[in-house]
Amino acid sequence: MGTSQTDMIREFDRLIRRDPGKRGLIDSESRFGPLCQDHLLQAAQAIGASASQVVIITGFYVPGAPVPAAETDGPPGAVLLALILEACGIDTLVVTDALCAPVLTATVDAFGYARSRLVVLDPDQPGWIESFFSRQKISHLISVERVGPSHTMDSWSSQFSDRSMDRSIFQQCVPQAHFDRCHNMRGEIIDSFTAPLHQLFERLPEFFPAAITIGIGDGGNEIGMGSIAWEELDRRIASEFSSLIPCRIATDWNIVAGTSNWGASALAAAVALLHDQTRILFDWQRDEQLKVLEFMVQEAHAVDGITKQREPTVDGLPFLTYMQPWEGILSILTR
Repeated sequence: MGTSQTDMIREFDRLIRRDPGKRGLIDSESRFGPLCQDHLLQAAQAIGASASQVVIITGFYVPGAPVPAAETDGPPGAVLLALILEACGIDTLVVTDALCAPVLTATVDAFGYARSRLVVLDPDQPGWIESFFSRQKISHLISVERVGPSHTMDSWSSQFSDRSMDRSIFQQCVPQAHFDRCHNMRGEIIDSFTAPLHQLFERLPEFFPAAITIGIGDGGNEIGMGSIAWEELDRRIASEFSSLIPCRIATDWNIVAGTSNWGASALAAAVALLHDQTRILFDWQRDEQLKVLEFMVQEAHAVDGITKQREPTVDGLPFLTYMQPWEGILSILTR
C-alpha cells in the first residue's frame, strides 16, 4: 500500500476521533492519550489483504425508550460498510437478533442492500452457532455498536499478563452480580433484551481459526473493547457506573470513534480506497444519509440512543454535526 493511502486513512481516523457530545471514549483522549491507535488502518489492511466473506453483527436495543426499539447508531454504519465491501467484490452478511430485526430490515431496505443478506439469529434454538457457522466461509467477523458482556474475575485476571493492579480493587468496583452481564451506559443490566451474539466471537476460532475479528464502538460496553485494559476504560468512560460497563470481548482490531457509525463508515471508505472503489462513497452524501435515518424511524421506530426519542439523529447530535466526519472523508478523497 502506498504511503499516500496510509496517510489518507490516518486522516479518516482523525476525523472520527471527535466527541462533540462529550459522552464517549474519544473525549478522554485529550487527557489520557489515544486508544487503539492505527487500528482503523490495520483493520482496513486486513480486510484488503484477505477478505472473502465478511460477517457484520450489529443492533443495540433500547428497552427504556417510549417505544422500545434498536438505536440509530450501528445499523446504518454496518449496512453501509457491507454495501461498500460488496462493491469491492467481497461477500457480506449482516447479522442481528429478533428485537433489532425490524430496524435492520428498514435499514437494508433504505440502503438497497439485499434482504437475503440480512440474517436474524435465534440463540434459543439448539446448536444455533454450529448451524450458522456451518453455512459460512468467514474470513472476517465485525461488530458495529453491539453490546457485549462485562468482565469477570477470570477475564480481568487473564486480560493482560503483566498487570500489577490489586485484585481487590476490581472486586470492590465490580460486584459479582454484575459479572458477565451486558450493561448500557447507565449501568443497567440489559441481558434480557440482548441476544448473546458475542458468543460468535468466542467460538469463531473453533470453526475459522484464521478469521480476523474487528470491533467498532464508542462507549466501552461494545464487543471489541476487551482489547483495552479494564482499568483504562474505567477511568475514561463518562459514566458514574464506569467500572461495570467495560466489555470483556476482545478483537484483533478495535476501532474507537465518536459514534460507531463513524467508525464503520471510515472503515468502509478505507477499504474502498485500497480497492480503488471510492466512487461509490459519493452516492451516500448528506441527503441520502438523512433519508436512511428518516426511513428507519418511520418504518421501524428506531430511536436515538442518547435521547431515546424516535428521531432521525444519532447519539443526540444535530444532523449536520453528525455528518461532518463523513463529509470530511469525501473531501479528502477529492483532493
